[in-house]
Amino acid sequence: MFASYKLIIYSRNYYLLKGYFCINFFKTMNRNIISGFSKLNKHAKLELVGSRFENSEQVIEDLKSYWHDDPAKQKLFDEFSENTISNFYFPYGIAPNFLINGKSYLVPMVIEESSVVAAASNGAKFWSEKGGFRSEVIATSKVGQVHFIWKGEVEKLQALFPLLKRNLIEGAKHHTESMEKRGGGILDIELVDMTDEIENYYQLMATFETVDAMGANFINSCLEDFADILKMHFRENEHYDGEEKNCRVIMAILSNYTPECLVKTEIECSVECLRKTGEIDDPEDFVWKFEKAVQIAKVDTHRAATHNKGIFNGIDAVALATGNDFRAIEAGGHAYAARDGKYRSLSDVDISGGKFKYSLTVPLSMGTVGGLTALHPLARFSLDLLGSPTAPELMMIAASVGLANNFGAIKSLVTKGIQMGHMKMHLLNILNSFDLSEREKKLAIAHFANYKVSHTSVKQFVESLRKEAPIEKY
Repeated sequence: MFASYKLIIYSRNYYLLKGYFCINFFKTMNRNIISGFSKLNKHAKLELVGSRFENSEQVIEDLKSYWHDDPAKQKLFDEFSENTISNFYFPYGIAPNFLINGKSYLVPMVIEESSVVAAASNGAKFWSEKGGFRSEVIATSKVGQVHFIWKGEVEKLQALFPLLKRNLIEGAKHHTESMEKRGGGILDIELVDMTDEIENYYQLMATFETVDAMGANFINSCLEDFADILKMHFRENEHYDGEEKNCRVIMAILSNYTPECLVKTEIECSVECLRKTGEIDDPEDFVWKFEKAVQIAKVDTHRAATHNKGIFNGIDAVALATGNDFRAIEAGGHAYAARDGKYRSLSDVDISGGKFKYSLTVPLSMGTVGGLTALHPLARFSLDLLGSPTAPELMMIAASVGLANNFGAIKSLVTKGIQMGHMKMHLLNILNSFDLSEREKKLAIAHFANYKVSHTSVKQFVESLRKEAPIEKY
């Protein structure tokens, strides 16, 4: 009895104590919630961020050190995003010797991985001596959707859809007129019945041509007008009655899956021609292994993901350099890779008649006007460097760089292995992590010209170097 009583007291105290800690935990959490951060000026934001560190003044100075010297340019960068306190630098590199459809390009690439730029450059030179890249844009249309719920007879909706379609196109005229003058606009609008997937669920599926613009804002503006016109269509049309007059629009938004905004790029030479490169000892063995590597990426998802990542290494770097949305491009590309229900390689190989042909077919929604392409000074420079390309031309350039990177990766994998070249390109990054003098760096670079690079091997070399002959850093 006494033991039971003590247990009740202990239990009561436990829950009181637990409650006390819970209350104080949430009080502490609430104190850490920052309200109105976006309303603070830039210096106040810096002070708040710096206050999270013991060396707050040094942190603030470090962040300021990445500001542009020109206040006007820094203001421009600040206004690209929200809550900006500094700039995050990425290397801006050039891949020369890209011969695409007979035209030569110096291609800008923005990426932190040196081996990607090196592989693109090597691939461009390799194929420039064999006719270069042949590329074509298959289609350029983009998709937007209005998703809605409607309870009614689908036959009635289908019968009245031609009227609705005319109203939709007419109602978006204030958005489309200027685009139509440039050769773009609304291509078509379809009614999609999805009621077998979700009860009473339909879509308006619209296709657009946005010419040299990526067109996201244009498409979304049209779609939001479509949503209002759609609701009015049900509400005011006398052919609908009762519950049929109620249409609930879920959302109106473009799709980053653009299977009709498609580009194909290919490279080709005789198998025997590969023997003359000095890089491939046995071309017959090389093309056999190469073909098997691509076949594996067609049937194995694990390999396909890495295979396609190698393609986007190049495409993303060109997209960033030209102010395009690499996230949208990747989303569309990966969706296209899984279009038959299984995620597969985006590239194809054909080895027949003594010929080696390698091709890439990928959806690329890119723009050369509007957005950051006009505002960011380096994006503008990139497009000028490329000769002020149209959007289709930029699609072909980006796809060619993606194919060059992918070819280089597979060539390394089936011959000397990926790490030999890859890690040599990362040698400077590893050396910089050891805070070496310039003389020590030169000695290390000379040493690893003949040895495989790894973090461990570099560490051992540095330790032996300093043990045998300590060198004063300068």
